Amino acid sequence: MLEWIKLSIEWMALGVELVAGVVIAAAVAETVVRIAPLAFRTDELGAVKMAARLALGRWLAVALELTLAADILRTAIAPTWDDIGKLAAIAVLRTALNYFLEREISREKAE
Repeated sequence: MLEWIKLSIEWMALGVELVAGVVIAAAVAETVVRIAPLAFRTDELGAVKMAARLALGRWLAVALELTLAADILRTAIAPTWDDIGKLAAIAVLRTALNYFLEREISREKAE
């Protein structure tokens, strides 16, 4: 039973990481679609580029949260102190990335 639970959680974590990958791929595709038509029209590029960056930043923040959730799931299975330390380091780095990303999004919105 315990092995089944561990295997299920590992599959859930893998699924969450897959969703994060899909979110990133969709965000990049959306950004390319927004920017591509303006490749030769520089007069409107600034506003569209800013909107595309903000949208991409929001989706990347979601992807960061999803990957952190996957790491938490993996650590919940049978954590050792080494696993907990790695999770703490990953959580701090991803939280910092997310914080600065959100700060940049807020600053760009204000402008």
